[in-house]
Amino acid sequence: MTQTTIINVGYRSTHYWVISAGNSRFLVDIGWPGSLGTMKANLQRMGVPLNEIRYALATHYHIDHAGLGEELKKSGVPLLVLDVQVEAIPLMKQWTKPHDNYVDITPQGNVVISFDQSRALLSQIGIAGEIVPTPGHTEHCVSLLLDDGSVFTGDLTPEAFAFDNPTALATWQMLRERGATHVYPAHGPIWTLEG
Repeated sequence: MTQTTIINVGYRSTHYWVISAGNSRFLVDIGWPGSLGTMKANLQRMGVPLNEIRYALATHYHIDHAGLGEELKKSGVPLLVLDVQVEAIPLMKQWTKPHDNYVDITPQGNVVISFDQSRALLSQIGIAGEIVPTPGHTEHCVSLLLDDGSVFTGDLTPEAFAFDNPTALATWQMLRERGATHVYPAHGPIWTLEG
């Protein structure tokens, strides 16, 4: 496997992470609706050609994490969806307003996989890792866990604030047991997960 690099192309208080293995790239969290111009500008500023992004993955289907999904698909970036997320996609629209310029995410062109299939798919694009279920913010939350211990957790409640959220606490324990060490959240700084 090629060594991976991680770049933040985020805006409007949300991080969008590009994981690259050479010229093969993977986008974790997708962007606000109606912000394709901003996303393209940030990608260009960071030296990431849009056509090198092999897949875009939403950690969960809330507007700041997946609102740009259909627009990215129309720009040639396939939307990678875990089977546990499929039913959450149409529900996202209820949180949008007309001024959001949200484009409905259609099932056409989505690449739907199970967690068990994620390692093989990532391996095909040179990334060593897997996508794992990480409930605690929503039931359909997922995270990308790389073999080097980097984990991209979206809005999973940080452990220090999850004292009243047993689902989140169990998720953090699972991530720790699977080797997670460096947390790349959707909001706030990168931090180290202590053993």
